[in-house]
Amino acid sequence: MNAEMKYIYLSKHSLAAQLNEEQIRILCDAAKTTKANKGEIIQYDDGANSRIYLLIQGKAKITEVDESGNEFIKEIVNEGDLFGKWSLENGNTSDEYAEVLTENTILCSFDLKQFAALMQQLPILILNYARLMNEKLRRLENRHSNLVFKDVKTRLIYFFKDWAKTDGNQVGNKVVLKNYLTHSDIAAFISTSRQSVTGLLNEFKETGILSYSRKQIELNSQGAWN
Repeated sequence: MNAEMKYIYLSKHSLAAQLNEEQIRILCDAAKTTKANKGEIIQYDDGANSRIYLLIQGKAKITEVDESGNEFIKEIVNEGDLFGKWSLENGNTSDEYAEVLTENTILCSFDLKQFAALMQQLPILILNYARLMNEKLRRLENRHSNLVFKDVKTRLIYFFKDWAKTDGNQVGNKVVLKNYLTHSDIAAFISTSRQSVTGLLNEFKETGILSYSRKQIELNSQGAWN
């Protein structure tokens, strides 16, 4: 990505809200852009220092590993989302990583120490970063509430509702989603087994509220998704 394209993207991102042109240029100078393909793993450091990432194009999943070595999907990140190190403190991030879900994914990242220095230089950046983190925490809290208080079927319905809001295209009386997740991915996200997800998807197909293939998902807008 050339410097002007980087500027265009960052100038539209909420991280740069209320920054003037000169300040956005400073942000651009500190940003590193990379391209990644489906299946690539993104660690939150580049060999020396931790990094903060913005997803410019594509999708990725954030996977967390517990003390027993079990993996679960913590978050699906979409274009414009922020991920990586949150605390602005260097430390062990080996229990969490990102995996790219789509081809030709474009990432913009900042060295953690350099980003902290930018915050001192550009105080508005602190407020913008805090706002983004609050939004992310709110989404994670809502997801945690769903995991605790809702059954598997309801969690799956909520999962598709949220997916439709962020990524769906209305086509006639259906919402069409480009499918980049496996049954195992969905199961890991809603904390259930792959067999349970497969069984529920078959049930949804039989009742006509959903059509599912490896390439796309169609949600009948007259069904459970309203």
